[in-house]
Amino acid sequence: MSKRISIFGYGTTTKPLTKHINNAVFYDDKCTQSYGGINGSFVRPSSEFDANFSDLEITSPGIPPSNPLIQKAKNLISEYDYFKDINNLKIWISGTNGKTTTTQMMQHLLDDKGALAGGNIGVPLADLDQSAPIWILETSSFTMHYTNEAAPNIYALLPISPDHISWHGSEEAYIADKLKPLSMMKSTDKAIIPEVFKDVETRAEIITYKDENDLAKIFKIDASRVNFKGAFLADALLAMAVDKILFDRIDYARMNSFTLDPHRQEEVRDAQGRLWVNDTKATNIDASVAALKRYEDSFIHLILGGDDKGVDLRELFEFLKIKKVKLYNIGSNKNKLSKLSEEYNLDFVKCKNLISAMQEISLNLKKDEVALLSPAASSLDEFSSYAERGDLFKNTVKHF
Repeated sequence: MSKRISIFGYGTTTKPLTKHINNAVFYDDKCTQSYGGINGSFVRPSSEFDANFSDLEITSPGIPPSNPLIQKAKNLISEYDYFKDINNLKIWISGTNGKTTTTQMMQHLLDDKGALAGGNIGVPLADLDQSAPIWILETSSFTMHYTNEAAPNIYALLPISPDHISWHGSEEAYIADKLKPLSMMKSTDKAIIPEVFKDVETRAEIITYKDENDLAKIFKIDASRVNFKGAFLADALLAMAVDKILFDRIDYARMNSFTLDPHRQEEVRDAQGRLWVNDTKATNIDASVAALKRYEDSFIHLILGGDDKGVDLRELFEFLKIKKVKLYNIGSNKNKLSKLSEEYNLDFVKCKNLISAMQEISLNLKKDEVALLSPAASSLDEFSSYAERGDLFKNTVKHF
């Protein structure tokens, strides 16, 4: 008798599972009436899920632990667990910032070895070619929270800072999920992790690093020959480190031929030649700090705000209080930002929205200064995505 499989969430990650699971039944919070899904599947309202009639539940990673579907499930796994027996080398990449870039850089370096990239942002596991010798998977804390069997052969972990606190419940729980794969790895596996986690329990061989300089030194990479700077340098070095581990090579030319995605420290100039930087993808403190460090030699007009997901922003303001900066606060947390700006004695303007903030900046922006959109918050309070926020920013610059 075949297993009765329930899938939570009828979305981008889960829909491809229908290629592998016959008669899959989806339960989705947005569904109000049952209907037929793709590839002979069924989509039902979440309220109809009954654990007594389900042998296995696979969840979309974004569904929080507090959701009734998760609470009712008795045989819950992640898509990573479902594909754990695929016999290839699996590299997982995680951390608070830079996961996507590091994953893309690594796939670029290992393309000649048949490596494919996928995971939480990109190609879902169910759509990846199972005959590929290497899977490079961008792996979120959400996925790792629900993963209890699958583990990587190589785990590359970027630095961790507070993020998704409202989903995980606490900063400690968030960090615990980021470190969780280490508890399931074997002695033949390798992990590259920040030195702060050097005492974590694992059977894997761990390589710890303090910063970019340390990474370069450990793997004998000449950082001066790598064209990427700031936060992108760490991403590049981590990708190159895995190439060194697997194939004992350091390919500067191939690394330098990689092209960055838009929306991360993307520089645009207005008609007057003034510099505006689209860093809309900086949705947390650490990412914004990385951008601020890159431009700290200039006076910065900084646009902050959005949905900060309940994170304590004092760490950011401790950093800002010694910088040459003026804040333009937008989004659902602009009152919170403005109170902190007053408390830390920072010059600020509370703005109606992104465009009004840009108009305010344009009145004051000098040629040797920088206008920086690096919100330290999600865009979903006012936009459909960080990309929509970034595109509006870039299009508005054209009018100044």
